[in-house]
Amino acid sequence: MSARRALALSRRTLLKGAAASAGLWTLPITMSGAFAQNPVGQRLSGLSAFGELKYSTDFAHFDYVEPSAPKGGRIHLAVPTWLYNQNPQTFNTLNSFVLSGDAPPRMENCFDTLMVSALDEPDSLYCHAAEWVEISEDRNVFRFGLRPEARFHDGTQLSASDVAFSLNLLKSDGHPALATSLRAMERATALDDATVELTYDGRQSARAILAIAAMPILSELYYTANTFDSSTLDIPLSSGPYRPGRVESGRFIEYERVPDYWAADLPTMRGLNNFDTVRIEFFSERLAEFEAFKKGDIHWRQEAVAQVWSTGYTFPAIEEGRVVKAEFAKELRPSMQAWALNQRRPPFDDWRVRQAVNLCFDFEWTNAKLFYGVYSRSHSQFENSEFKAEGPPGDAEKALLDSLEADVPEGAYGEPAIPPVSDGSGRDRTLLREAARLLEAAGLERSGSAVLFDGAPLTLEILIQGSIFERLHAGFVQNMRRIGIDASIRLVDPAQYNARMTDYDFDMVMMAMSFGPTPTAESMDEFFSSRSATSPGTYNLPGVRAEVYDELLDRLAAVESREGLVTVMRVMDRVLRARLDWIPNWYSANHLVAYWDKFGFKEPKPDYGWPVEQLWWHDEEKAAAIGKA
Repeated sequence: MSARRALALSRRTLLKGAAASAGLWTLPITMSGAFAQNPVGQRLSGLSAFGELKYSTDFAHFDYVEPSAPKGGRIHLAVPTWLYNQNPQTFNTLNSFVLSGDAPPRMENCFDTLMVSALDEPDSLYCHAAEWVEISEDRNVFRFGLRPEARFHDGTQLSASDVAFSLNLLKSDGHPALATSLRAMERATALDDATVELTYDGRQSARAILAIAAMPILSELYYTANTFDSSTLDIPLSSGPYRPGRVESGRFIEYERVPDYWAADLPTMRGLNNFDTVRIEFFSERLAEFEAFKKGDIHWRQEAVAQVWSTGYTFPAIEEGRVVKAEFAKELRPSMQAWALNQRRPPFDDWRVRQAVNLCFDFEWTNAKLFYGVYSRSHSQFENSEFKAEGPPGDAEKALLDSLEADVPEGAYGEPAIPPVSDGSGRDRTLLREAARLLEAAGLERSGSAVLFDGAPLTLEILIQGSIFERLHAGFVQNMRRIGIDASIRLVDPAQYNARMTDYDFDMVMMAMSFGPTPTAESMDEFFSSRSATSPGTYNLPGVRAEVYDELLDRLAAVESREGLVTVMRVMDRVLRARLDWIPNWYSANHLVAYWDKFGFKEPKPDYGWPVEQLWWHDEEKAAAIGKA
């Protein structure tokens, strides 16, 4: 990756003498304004990337929670989202913060963080394990003062040494999703038991601290005695609202609410984490998961198969009103679902070959025959957000495109590229003829019905981890074969799938991803930077190495307003769509959800996150009424 341009940040010395030091770090707690102009030398209760924080220093709870929600009961679910090395189909380790192994989703809920996000704001964090945060004059040093009551589950105090140890360890040995955001942090230092100092090298984006402040705090004592970078089913020492209880590798994990959780009454936790037990179930196939839901072994699930959503919810519990089928609006976060053609393997590094493959997918036929009209065609990597490019570039976008030194694809200057619309036949001859022409233009020769690359038939294997995807990809594969590509589908078990993804051992895979509502250069780095293309375990699945993305990441790091952020993201969207580094497929504007009617929840749901297992609660009356007490 090209070197980062220097940010417009002062590099002045942080402290000029002991007297200045004493005065800088002892001011009363105040609220921050726009993050780029956050007051320096003041103790802040929260940080926001742009604009004012919603909640005052004395707020009682977040608006989207029910503070009087009862504690108790259980929720069993098959999770729709996961992080880091987590796997929703199986697990063989409880270490979720490294690259190796397959961990169960929601292990992160066992660990406290310095700050927590508000799910009704796109870019704010509020102090949690930290009581306050202070920013140095040059904005390269952040100090956090820890709450004296913060404790690990064994009763030992959560100290500044634990925080410093955690961040330094995650930077050196953590999962790439964590380590990438820590790259510009030079060091984390415990100044005393209650004060930790984070020092940056000056190359960070103005919003880098937002990711670091929300990282898990590990126990230095535990991880000094136990190896951090290994796969293990030993229950780690943690400090969060839950800790693992019953665990059966590959089948289920039960997270038990900590009854004496030190932070239960803090404004950042009040009304949250209401279930006594959160049980995550694991299934290698979606059909088995659905059958478990119908029997009541699973209480809540998000449907991911359009056919099942359209035709499968006719079982007795639905007809009796004991199970609710509902749609909830998705969060206002940029989302993508797309195929990655591995550009580390020629000729998939040629745009014409990627476009030929793109032309073989008949969304209109697939949506009508397989999806029952449930989905819409994805056009952008940033659907459902203000970052999706629309129409010709505006003045600000045009100025940014013109200022880029890297090569910009011509298609980024006009209407943003959109996928082809077929005739709905499943084998649109016009599109397939154009696909064959593109392969020829890319220099691939034809021998009979086969297209040759380096004298051998061009093969393309789609790697999948569930049999449902065989049906969804069958028509796509047939069309690729019609233009001479020897396409196939390879179904592997979840552990092998994760291992091959980590090592980029595939021709083509599909990925669904939701980005943060305020993307940072650090968070986008592992998707689009040249550096991430060669680092194992990143989300740069296509292996893109393009200077234009590196330069746009530099610009993203330097933006000082939300308007500037939107401009950079829309230009990135235009470039992504013109280059076709990811091939968009389909998306839904809503969560398709079914649940046993035994829960309470507050409406409307928050706009920027929806952790049901944290927000909902067990309703005893409802549970008794449906026989699920």
